[in-house]
Amino acid sequence: MSSIQHTKKIALVDCNSFYVSCERLFNPKIRKKPVVVLSNNDGCIVSRSNEAKALGIKMGEPYFKAKDIIIKNNVQVFSSGYSLYGDISRRVMRTLKRFNSDIEVYSIDEAFLDLSNFPDNEIEDVGKEIRSVVLQWTGIPTSIGIAKTKTLSKVANHIAKKKESGVTSLIGIENIDPILEKVEINDVWGVGKQLTKFYHKNGIYNAKQLKNISNTWIKKSSNVSGSRTAMEL
Repeated sequence: MSSIQHTKKIALVDCNSFYVSCERLFNPKIRKKPVVVLSNNDGCIVSRSNEAKALGIKMGEPYFKAKDIIIKNNVQVFSSGYSLYGDISRRVMRTLKRFNSDIEVYSIDEAFLDLSNFPDNEIEDVGKEIRSVVLQWTGIPTSIGIAKTKTLSKVANHIAKKKESGVTSLIGIENIDPILEKVEINDVWGVGKQLTKFYHKNGIYNAKQLKNISNTWIKKSSNVSGSRTAMEL
């Protein structure tokens, strides 16, 4: 009998600071410099480079509020070019289809990819290969989280963004609770501001607590979506 295991494996591929990465493709001089991209009316900040994040510039912050920091630190500012971003997004998605033609495009810079056909013990290397191929073919850096559900792949992706390799797999980890305990409830996929307030009011502050709460209580107290999220942790 073969010892190779093929469990359910879903990868979330997320393009890093996507709009900024697109601008850097055509303007190499701004690589490693603080960069922000503004919304289509130049009202709010919708993408930030890591260097801009380090300055304390917040996502969604009105441009006028961040203007002093931007000027003081010579932050490069770009208006959104959605036709360009859309074209590059399509290139990224076409590249992902090299690994599985059946992908779920979640947003302009995110996609879920079923990697269940790959062996469990090779899955992190597969993630690294995907990341390398996407970067080579499109010039866009990505973070990749791999797990048995979409919700957990979001958790894995959150961890991957902080790693140099840019890839995290939760496949084969028997006790995932220590990881979930470090994930704040508002960072769980599908938990918005209102649901975060509701969970906090009921003493639920992290993903581990949400996972271990009664499914019946969640269905009664929040909604079907909240129940599905908890079941996927």
